[in-house]
Amino acid sequence: MAEEYIIRAENSEVMLHVKKGHFATLHSHTNYFVDVTSQKMNLKEAKAVARELAENYRTHTIVDSILCIDGMEVVGTCLANELTSDNHMMNINKDRDIFVMSPEYISGGQIMFRDNHIPMLSGKKVLVLAASVTTGKSALAAMDAITYYGGKVVGVAGIFATVGECDGTAVKSIFDPNDLGDYQSFKPNRCPYCNEGKRIEALVNSFGYSKL
Repeated sequence: MAEEYIIRAENSEVMLHVKKGHFATLHSHTNYFVDVTSQKMNLKEAKAVARELAENYRTHTIVDSILCIDGMEVVGTCLANELTSDNHMMNINKDRDIFVMSPEYISGGQIMFRDNHIPMLSGKKVLVLAASVTTGKSALAAMDAITYYGGKVVGVAGIFATVGECDGTAVKSIFDPNDLGDYQSFKPNRCPYCNEGKRIEALVNSFGYSKL
């Protein structure tokens, strides 16, 4: 049975629900499942996450659009509100009109945007917002799509991240592996838990946790 506990950020309103065990994602095996469901779906928690992430961009990053992956649209809306708010004198995006959008996925996980969405990317400065950035593959796919449609990536943000950059773009997060202490991630064919015969406890992705 996976061990469950909560990790709090310096801002006590922001927390991680984590499970420790043996888990499989699409790209890796890990010894932690980081559950950010409540941050994505609870307005109070989404606002708290947005306030934390906004501090990385308030004073020096112009943002025209926020591209939300991993179901981060609620947080993305709150983040746009934080970046454009009159309540912060240092907001360089104050009173700007920021688009909040999400990608459409087609076969093979490829990202596309319909013609009516392209104007929100083409010639725009775009911030990628993810629930977590671990292998970085989902963020890189989003970045490639933004570039293809004529946008410029100005940052990658997430609640949890294990990497500090994606293709040269800085990744900003509230939590990282140091908050977990002994976080580990392995390629599926090099997982020591599998080699020791330890069963996978659950399949995990951006939607959540499914026990096996």
